[in-house]
Amino acid sequence: MSIGNVVVRFEDVTFGYTTEKPILREASFSVREDSKLTLMGQNGAGKSTIFKLISGELEPDKGNIHLKQGATIATTRQVMAREHLVESVRDYFAHAFGEVPHNLDKKIAGVLEVVNLKTTLDKIVGELSGGQQARLLLAYALIQEPDILLLDEPTNNLDRDGIDHLTMFLIMYPKTALVISHDADFLNSFTEGVLNLDIFTGLVEKYDGNYTDVVEEIAARVERDRAKNAQLLKTIQDRKDKVNFFAHKGGKMRKLASKLRDEVAQAEENMVDVRRDDRTISEFKIPAQHFTDKIVSLSEVKVIKDHEPHQAKIDLQLKRKDHLLISGPNGIGKSTLLRTLAEGKSPQAVIAPEVKVGYYRQDFSGLDLSETAYASLSSMMDVPDDQTIRHTAAKFLLNGDALATPVGALSEGQKGLLCFARFVLQGPGLLIFDEPTNHINFRHLPVIAKALNEFEGCMIVVSHAEDFVKQISFNQTLELDKLIK
Repeated sequence: MSIGNVVVRFEDVTFGYTTEKPILREASFSVREDSKLTLMGQNGAGKSTIFKLISGELEPDKGNIHLKQGATIATTRQVMAREHLVESVRDYFAHAFGEVPHNLDKKIAGVLEVVNLKTTLDKIVGELSGGQQARLLLAYALIQEPDILLLDEPTNNLDRDGIDHLTMFLIMYPKTALVISHDADFLNSFTEGVLNLDIFTGLVEKYDGNYTDVVEEIAARVERDRAKNAQLLKTIQDRKDKVNFFAHKGGKMRKLASKLRDEVAQAEENMVDVRRDDRTISEFKIPAQHFTDKIVSLSEVKVIKDHEPHQAKIDLQLKRKDHLLISGPNGIGKSTLLRTLAEGKSPQAVIAPEVKVGYYRQDFSGLDLSETAYASLSSMMDVPDDQTIRHTAAKFLLNGDALATPVGALSEGQKGLLCFARFVLQGPGLLIFDEPTNHINFRHLPVIAKALNEFEGCMIVVSHAEDFVKQISFNQTLELDKLIK
């Protein structure tokens, strides 16, 4: 392919899952070969939908999508398909090729290094942890070396080394990459432009520059537009007051009133549509169930080292106001420990009876995807109250449309915010978080960190996001990799 040709072009594309609320409204934009672009927009704006339109998984309601002839596309999936869970890592990667290359093992080794995943090629996919499977999904897209690489939240479940490896891969990648991510530092390191999807207009605007520059440029434009409109509104009101004064005077005064009316019309025409910028969630507090006794007892944990399970004896007791951080490399058993504790199936990991538990799973499998967001929130209250539900939802940018939407149709970011809204209504005694920053817009993270830091119940956190963790005080830590020598 020759450099600089357009590889993707949207021409007046309209698309919506319902006719009442289109996500795209006559959106037009183009992407050139070899460009590295961020796809930006509020949670629920439709960023992942644009990826599905590019890949052909969805068809536009109106307009056309043009791809360069013969262009290959690969997209990162969020969840491993069930049929792959019984396959070996080698057999899983073989699906990426029409004809399996003779150097498949070498290609796999190279791409596993990019995502910083250490595993044997004979390992069964279903035996890998959730974080390891997420890296495998990313590697599966990368190994195809497509002309158009679509990466949806690729840094989820990656530690700092993993993000550095991926960044270097993308900088050196000789083809086109479109990336959805809330990790500003990651985006700034390799993207050269931004496609911004406006949730309110359904239009896509293209900007040059890195992610932070574009965010600041949009914010500055919003302020300029607001200032211009404020001045125009002042002028309009002044003219209207004079029109009312002169209109009843007769003669030349009536003629002046007519001229002022024209000036009002002109000023109203000059009013600009102010972009409703990417809002941040409101500050919130998660009320804690009052519980005086011991809340959590851990006497033994399973640790995976060199692909082998080991049992480690510990003596960990947690009560109200204890905040525990669990750390260790991917695949060591962090998520398994949280799941074992929450499900109450092990006598070595026990939660006291009567304790209300709020459990944030990184794959949102604890949510009922078939019920509406409103019903999901309502289920957290002993006595549901419509005003409280809607007021709480609004703090997390979940409006009437979002509340009427089935949970499964919400964006991943909205599902994350829904979980926090549920905790506010639940008032748990114990909060368990498995990667709570995944899918969440970086603007919201300081607000969430503050709420968790101030939570007066018992809390257990697993997170790879160092900057987020630093904002929360932990009085207990459990380093799984140090339990096995």
